[in-house]
Amino acid sequence: MSQKTLIAPTIDDIRAAARIIYGAVEHTPTRHSDTLSRITGAEIHLKFENLQYTASFKERGALNKLLSLTDDQKKRGVAAMSAGNHAQGVAYHGGRLGIPVTIVMPQGTPFTKVKHTKDFGANVVLEGATLTESFARATAIANAQGLTFVHPYDDPAVIAGQGTVALEMLADAEEPLDTLVVPIGGGGLISGIAIAAKAINPAIEIIGVQTRAYPSMFDVFKQANLPSAGQTIAEGIAVKEPGMLTREIVRANVKDILLVDEVQIEKALAALLEIEKTVVEGAGAAAYAAVAEHKERFAGRKVGIVLSGGNIDMRLLSNVILRELSREGRIVSLEVMIEDRPGLLARIATLVGEAGGNILEVSHNRMMTDTPVKSAYLGMVVEARDAGHAEEIRSCLRDAGFTLRV
Repeated sequence: MSQKTLIAPTIDDIRAAARIIYGAVEHTPTRHSDTLSRITGAEIHLKFENLQYTASFKERGALNKLLSLTDDQKKRGVAAMSAGNHAQGVAYHGGRLGIPVTIVMPQGTPFTKVKHTKDFGANVVLEGATLTESFARATAIANAQGLTFVHPYDDPAVIAGQGTVALEMLADAEEPLDTLVVPIGGGGLISGIAIAAKAINPAIEIIGVQTRAYPSMFDVFKQANLPSAGQTIAEGIAVKEPGMLTREIVRANVKDILLVDEVQIEKALAALLEIEKTVVEGAGAAAYAAVAEHKERFAGRKVGIVLSGGNIDMRLLSNVILRELSREGRIVSLEVMIEDRPGLLARIATLVGEAGGNILEVSHNRMMTDTPVKSAYLGMVVEARDAGHAEEIRSCLRDAGFTLRV
């Protein structure tokens, strides 16, 4: 599809998409969060797109695009490239509709997303270190086999499908929203949401969020030139080149784009898990991360936040939880210099227990050359209530005459 044929969808297109995809995709809830509102100083309303069947908003646009195909196109099949969520949306609804699907995914795609895409019946090709390389392979396959290429974001039918998120969100919120905060990868979601929301309420502000590691739409929007590189927990929005159509829609409808770093995303992910009891992936946590980081900007406003997806690898999720517990001082690593003789381990364990700590792991290191040969370092991983309690445990050990290594 050439750029000249790309015409932005209208509110009528988005409403038409809502009618034809209704029932095949979830009308996900929009809920007010009292706790997150108190934390941020804004009235926070969460749109739970992580509760879709494929755990992502992507199936809205994928289904709308598939339903727009001719009978011949459906028979021939489709090809797509994706890091996971678009792949699952196309694969799932392609399988439902009897449309053959080939998906090219980057080699570093999380295992869970590859597995789910295959489970939905798609032919998965793992090729390319980046989405750009996967895109080249997917378009080559489509051209060679006469397949319709289903772009993950730079397609009017896909954008219209994603815009149905805003129709539901604005209708379901407990109070009129004046700000919507949306994660940005290639720009399909925020483009559809912006078109729909602005048509309903021209005064509403649309704020985009990108990971600092991949600020592609930020660069276009701000005329900046920040580098895009490295690993990110938000691989769903790790897009080096935004769409040609989506960048124009964003320029015309979006108020601002904010950047968040990896620690902010991890903190947001952990907060949503602990407070809202909902699992989101890195990209899905990005919008809340921006609001939590820029409280002064959103204070007093009625903010809708899109939790765009929940497809996160379980091992990665466990790492995020442990890292956040460590940052909060709820899990601490201690190294105590001790004489290497019987009884001291029991003495230290008693002191930690009396201080209210829970020992999770214990190890001895006798190979440190900066200590006497009859000494050792006792390593402990200890669970505490919070950072203050962790310091109480350290003080208890110091007061008993033990030396802690920083």
